[in-house]
Amino acid sequence: MSLALKTLQLKARYQVYTLLAGNNLSKMHGEGYDFSELREYQIGDDVRKINWTITAKLGRPYIKELHANRELSVVVAAMMDGSLYFGADNLKQHAVTEIATILGYSAHHNNDLFTGFNFYSDKYTLAPPTKQLYHIENYSKELYEQKILHTALDYTKAIQTLSTHIHKRSLLFIIGDFLEPVDLSLLAQKHEVIAIIVRHREEEKPHKLGDVILDNPKSTQSLNTDFSTTSIQHYLAKLKAHDETVQTHFIHYNIRHTKIYTDEDPIDKLVRLFV
Repeated sequence: MSLALKTLQLKARYQVYTLLAGNNLSKMHGEGYDFSELREYQIGDDVRKINWTITAKLGRPYIKELHANRELSVVVAAMMDGSLYFGADNLKQHAVTEIATILGYSAHHNNDLFTGFNFYSDKYTLAPPTKQLYHIENYSKELYEQKILHTALDYTKAIQTLSTHIHKRSLLFIIGDFLEPVDLSLLAQKHEVIAIIVRHREEEKPHKLGDVILDNPKSTQSLNTDFSTTSIQHYLAKLKAHDETVQTHFIHYNIRHTKIYTDEDPIDKLVRLFV
């Protein structure tokens, strides 16, 4: 394990045990309960607990008793492709890794079940449901070392994989730069989805470069262009329209979200999500 990765993990673990201590990851209400038994309705019972299907079959009212299930299923899905390969030192990929590591340590600290997905190209690897630090740290290492240059992620396939592989209602974090259209509506119907957008500030405030050759990090293609004020304005207009569409999608499906830049400490914005 590289020293940089070990430092990242130590920092994330320290922050979880200090800044996140006592904060519940989930804001789900009424979902953290398992079925216990059916029994006949008694005067004073909450009528909202009546099971109308059983009541209709038996001809008298029955209610559904539940017992608390405190264990939360936390799923982290990292969307990894060439678009993360931006700026010096591969900072976007490192930020994704740090965020995923913090979430993994937080799940472990709360004694919740953690599952980690690493999506890249048309493939994925999986850290199976676990409470073991070894699997969480191995997932962190995998994200940090994932080869992403000249790769393009199949987002539709990734979302379908999540939909078919996560059976238990979960707190699902999806981490990526969200520079591609992503439809999370199906996942939001089944799970509590939180989107974490990772960006480099220069992606949103680019500098004039003049005549340059731009390499596409998602392919081996290059573009010889004049990256002038006009080009920047055109680029920013398209980015703004895209981000507004993404924002509308999140609001419509009640998806909590935050944006974290590579020059920020992610723990600050994560804390705001949890409190």
